[in-house]
Amino acid sequence: MSIHRTIVPAAAELAENTAAPFEQAKAMPKSVYTAEDFAALELETIFAGEWLCAGRADALKGPGDYLTMEIAGEPIVVLRDRDGKLRAMSNVCRHRMSTLLQGSGTVRAIVCPYHAWTYNLDGTLRGAPAMGKNETFHRDEIRLPPVRCEEWLGWIMVTLNPDIPPPSERLKAVEDLVGYLDMGAYTETFRETHRWDTNWKVLAENFMESYHLPVCHAGTIGGSTDLNTMVCPEGTNTFNYHTILRNDQVKLCLAHPDNTVLTGDERRTTWLLAIYPSLLITLTPGYFWYLSLHPHGPGQVDIIFGGGMSPDYMADPDAPSQLAAVKKMLDDVNQEDRGCTEKVFKGLNARLAGPGPLSHLERPNFEFAQYISRRVNGQAG
Repeated sequence: MSIHRTIVPAAAELAENTAAPFEQAKAMPKSVYTAEDFAALELETIFAGEWLCAGRADALKGPGDYLTMEIAGEPIVVLRDRDGKLRAMSNVCRHRMSTLLQGSGTVRAIVCPYHAWTYNLDGTLRGAPAMGKNETFHRDEIRLPPVRCEEWLGWIMVTLNPDIPPPSERLKAVEDLVGYLDMGAYTETFRETHRWDTNWKVLAENFMESYHLPVCHAGTIGGSTDLNTMVCPEGTNTFNYHTILRNDQVKLCLAHPDNTVLTGDERRTTWLLAIYPSLLITLTPGYFWYLSLHPHGPGQVDIIFGGGMSPDYMADPDAPSQLAAVKKMLDDVNQEDRGCTEKVFKGLNARLAGPGPLSHLERPNFEFAQYISRRVNGQAG
């Protein structure tokens, strides 16, 4: 995908920042979070060219089930067609360019709310009132432009880039790491959208390091984390990760008692996967939750927040109470994260603020900064 890249000062600052070895690493410069021109450059060089997550495929169960999203200013609808195929396409009418669907739901056809042009679930035009006298109108030649869409381990992945390799190829190393948990078999039980007053990278970085858990999450999951058992290996050009060995304070983090497949530390290992640029997955033997992020200017981030349970727990007759407990916990965790990340963004705008040295537990943050720098500076990988 050919992208015109505009050079902005913050991109040069970031390149210099990430050139240091990890042992000398510092947090990213303030400008990469606060500069308007850098935020625009990210949309152009990152979000318009990468695979982005629209949610879980099992959320769209039947024909006509749909959800909407926006990629770098481009309105997109993702749906199941009448043959059960997952499709993505432009969410803009081919007549006077009104947006079509909003939010999520189920439709039998896509009807424009402006002039009632009607599209089939495969994007072809079904009908358009009062167009018979226009000699240039040919219904069979009109359809909503398709957008690349693939299911990967249960995730709906969408991209505007016609040339990027498929997720199964690009993210094969993720499958190699966590394939034993069969992430595609987990069932989503909730999906919400939120907007927070912070930069999208602040929230992404917050997810990538568990250094903050004992303090920021003292009221929830902080007590189940031992910094001394945390492992932060080197990541790859497409994702980073770290793992935590959980104690039994949050039982849903552990393998179900009836599970006889997982053994040893597999039964209590939590994976925190950061799929670049903005799919953040916490995967445990019992449940998962995720954030899919998209910038709304430098100072706000649009969030898809979802989660669910492993097949073992979904089959448990106590599942409803288990689901309620994990959702309550995650809501509380999110509130704690919102407070912490919005405080960080406020600090980023302070004149006296400056980036400090990173802990060895923040290796994923440094690798994320290197990824951002490569993309905005036009480097491969």
